[in-house]
Order: sequence, then C-alpha cells, then structure tokens
Amino acid sequence: MKVSELAKAAGVTAETVRHYTRQGLLTPQRDPDNGYQLFGARDLERLRFIQRARTLGFSLKEIADILEQADQGDSPCPLVRDLLAARLPQIHARIRELQALADRMERAMNDWSRLPDGTPDGHSICRLIEQTPDTPDECCAPARRNA
Repeated sequence: MKVSELAKAAGVTAETVRHYTRQGLLTPQRDPDNGYQLFGARDLERLRFIQRARTLGFSLKEIADILEQADQGDSPCPLVRDLLAARLPQIHARIRELQALADRMERAMNDWSRLPDGTPDGHSICRLIEQTPDTPDECCAPARRNA
C-alpha cells in the first residue's frame, strides 16, 4: 500500500501517516523501482494501534516506547498500566481546575450582565475584566453585598 492507501484504510490523512513515519512509529519498505514508501498489513495494524493509544491520551513518545517494547518481544502492558496510573491523577486535577475556571466564568458572566459596556479611553481597555479580581480565590468567593 502507498501512503494514501494506508491512510484511507485507517481513516486518517496521508499527512498523519507521513508524520508517524517521520517519528519512526511506522517503518515502510521502499519500492526499489521508484522509491515509494510501501506499507503492509503490519503497518495498518500498527497505525490502528497508534490511533487507539492516542484516544487513551498516550503521547507519541509513550506510544514509541510501547511499540519498542513490543518489537523487542517484551509485553508493554505493565508500562501501559504504569503510564495510565500516573496520568489519571493529573487528569482528575485538570478536570477540577477546568471546573473551577467554568465556575469563575459563570460568576463573571452573571456579574457582568448587570454592568454597562464601556469604551476604551486610554485608561481602561475593558472594565469588565479590569474589575475582575486578580486571584481565583477572590473571584470564586461568594459575593459579599453591603446591605
């Protein structure tokens, strides 16, 4: 198979195939007559594996390490488990950060709905942002209103 044929069979772009080839994840043979890269069924299998690994959040470097272990005849499964076990707490922390950001944005939108639009005057760019507290803690604390 040529690059475009492999790409079509795997449902990716030809540029994706070329990129993975440059990264050493795919190792095509060369046609001796014209120098074209030729891919076989093994390359298609590896490409599909790479796609699945990407959907699980593995980096190309991690995928290269996994493939290298497999190519050496060693089971990469312990490495895969270790990588995910290390990554999962980071993902949960990032989700908490994003949820806090979404909460700050919702509060800001609610607060800003009562404020007029301003015009930049050389001293101010956008008062909505300028009146937002600098720290997330100030922004996310319950609003205190003087009664």
